[in-house]
Amino acid sequence: MRRLLPLMLTLSLAQAEVPRPAAVATPALKAGVLSPVMPAPPLELQGTDGQPIDLARFKGKVVLVAFGFRNCGEVCPITLATLAGARKKLGAEAARDVQVVYVTVDPERDTYALMKKYLASFDPTFIGGVGTRAQIDAAQKGWGISSSKVAGADGSYTIGHSSSIYLIDRKGGLHAVMPYGHPSDDFVHDLRILLRS
Repeated sequence: MRRLLPLMLTLSLAQAEVPRPAAVATPALKAGVLSPVMPAPPLELQGTDGQPIDLARFKGKVVLVAFGFRNCGEVCPITLATLAGARKKLGAEAARDVQVVYVTVDPERDTYALMKKYLASFDPTFIGGVGTRAQIDAAQKGWGISSSKVAGADGSYTIGHSSSIYLIDRKGGLHAVMPYGHPSDDFVHDLRILLRS
């Protein structure tokens, strides 16, 4: 036994010195990650694709949800152009697994037909969410979206509103929130990570 003890000690030290492979870390998202991931709030609206918007029908895809309106002068068209650019940069195969849902905060002016035409000018796959004022109010409340009308001197109005984009993973979990102003490359980065998971 005394002869075996040095051999056993040598073997155990040799095993302790063998480097172990490092765990591969998941790349960090550019968007703010929600922890824990929670189920995405419901959207009970009419979609501009002719079907009711039920996020469950997009399970298996990564969904980007944003709120805005057609007469928005700056923030909304920049957001939609950024999302369209991100889908294009992903390439056709990956883009098939990404759905953009854009919910109006101005149901009085954003009709089904006008929203469909407006969104198609950015990307024909974008689906708009339209409905009654009560339905839009319920959607905004569920998603924590604030909006307020700002009257112009000529009787017209614009709307100030929350402008973040919500990233929903393939399982329907509200995974992250991207603040307004991020470039399309940040969305491509995050979408690739979410598409792989």
